Parts: sequence; structure tokens; C-alpha cells
Amino acid sequence: MTAAPVIDVEGLTVTYGDFTAVREVSFQVQPGELYALLGTNGAGKTSTLEVVEGHRRAAAGAVRIFGESPRDRRTVHPRMGVMLQESGFTPDLTVRESVGLIGRLSGRRDDLDRVLGIAGLARKADTVVSQLSGGEKRRLDFATAIFGGPELVILDEPTTGLDIQSRDSLWAAVDELRDAGSTVVLTTHYLEEAQQRADRIGLMHEGTLRREGTVAELTRSLPSVISFALAPGAPEPPTVGALNGGFHVETFDLQGDLHRLLTWAHDMGVELRDLEAGPVRLDDVFRALDGPGSTTPATTPVTTPATSPATAPTR
Repeated sequence: MTAAPVIDVEGLTVTYGDFTAVREVSFQVQPGELYALLGTNGAGKTSTLEVVEGHRRAAAGAVRIFGESPRDRRTVHPRMGVMLQESGFTPDLTVRESVGLIGRLSGRRDDLDRVLGIAGLARKADTVVSQLSGGEKRRLDFATAIFGGPELVILDEPTTGLDIQSRDSLWAAVDELRDAGSTVVLTTHYLEEAQQRADRIGLMHEGTLRREGTVAELTRSLPSVISFALAPGAPEPPTVGALNGGFHVETFDLQGDLHRLLTWAHDMGVELRDLEAGPVRLDDVFRALDGPGSTTPATTPVTTPATSPATAPTR
């Protein structure tokens, strides 16, 4: 038998007065999965997660966490840890006191020193919150979310403000949680984190879930890219389009077209300068959400012109 989903969202609609922030969104998160819910600013992902966390009521639709209503705090909350973007800890409590307080409120049990060690806060245990740096406060947020090893952990922009070493430590701790069987939901503007770690990704835009799938499934919805340059006077290559003084090929048959191009270059004795070839990145799929055909439902791949890959995170 297939295990019941940890999160089951069906036809969720969230409104603020006359404004509809989320419109008929449906998705599931399976046990042990790392599901990334991504979206442009104002896409509705925060409103969606607030309903999942039990902090907001839906205008329409149904949301179940472990088969129960997220508003059933006594049943659901002891099994769920949430790392908000800003938790608002009491400034005059120490780190140890803050984590212990959240532990008692959640009904989960754990060893405080163990949790502080995982979050990189062992040396700050007796420091009051007001004296923590921004990165240390994010680690405190993380410590309260993972206290007690919850079955479901929701991480909202978990690495914002963290240095590289702290990010690595956080993701190592998340890996340990997953090894122990926890399910993780992630929102982040650092798309490379989602691309590297998510089992599946849901992409929201303007209040709807536009696309959903693995990274491979999402990137296959756009053509792969081959780009290169030729020396002046070189013969015309086969089936390419000119772009910015060089050559740019968009193809759904990367292997075949690349083989054809390399064979032509070998036979003609032509150097393909600055040759790059590969599938599009998640960045490109993200940008295409606002392009032609972007209103297609999440289950249907959309083909749109690829853009040049970028390495900087999209915000």
C-alpha cells in the first residue's frame, strides 16, 4: 500500500478581503520527501504555507497534515517543526531558554545541548537573544524547528543571512533529519539549493501552482542550449541561430544536435570557440513562469524560449 501523504493540499484558495492571494492550489508531499515550494515575490507561497502551518484559515479548499486539520494544534503541532523567516524571540531570554521554551510549547522532548550543538550554538547557549548576530538568530530559528526531531519540518528561507560554513552545517543537519525519516518542506530564493536538494519542486506564480516535478522534469520542459563562437570567415554551421555575434542553439535533442555539430566541425577543420552545452537550469524555468504559455496548469510541460543561464540567485 502507498503511504498517505504527510501534506495534502486540495483546491486551496486564500483571500485577503477582495484580493485572492492563492487560487485553487493542489499538491501533496510524501513521507521522507524534500519538497521545495518556490515562487516569485507575491506568488502566494507564504500564504499557502501559513495555512499548512495552521496560522491562517483557507477561504476554500482542504488541507490535511498527517490526515488531520492543521488547526488541530494538539494533534499536529507536536509532530511538526517550523522555521519562520522571523520568529520574534524574547530579546532578554538566553539561547538555551528560548529553545527550551519552544520545546515545551510544542510538546516535543529533546536534549538541549544536542540541539544547540547541531545548530552551531553551543558556545552561545547562555547569550541573550538581543546580543546575537543576524546569522546566529537564524541558527536559533533552526534549533527551535528541529527540536525533538519532528516528523515534518518546514524551512522558510533557512539560509538567509548565513555564511557558507553555517549553510553547510545547516544542510548537514537537514540530511540527518531526513535519514531519520523526517519530511522537509523548503522555500528559498537560492534556487541552487532547491536544484541540488529537492526531490520535487512546485513553482508558484500569481497565486497559482504553475509547474511541479523533479528538477529533471522541470528543466526538460525547456530546450537545452548549445552555444559557441566561430572565427571570422568560417563556413556556416548546420542549423543554428545567431545570437549576440556568436551562435546559440536551442534543442530538445541535445545529444543528437551536439554530435552533428561536432562532426561538422571535425570534418571542416573548424574550431568551436567557447563551446558550452547542457540543459537549462532551474533559473530559466523560474523566469519562464512569466513568459508565453505560463498559465498552463502545473501538470503540463510548457515549451518557451530559453534564456541564458545565470549563476546569481533569483530574488
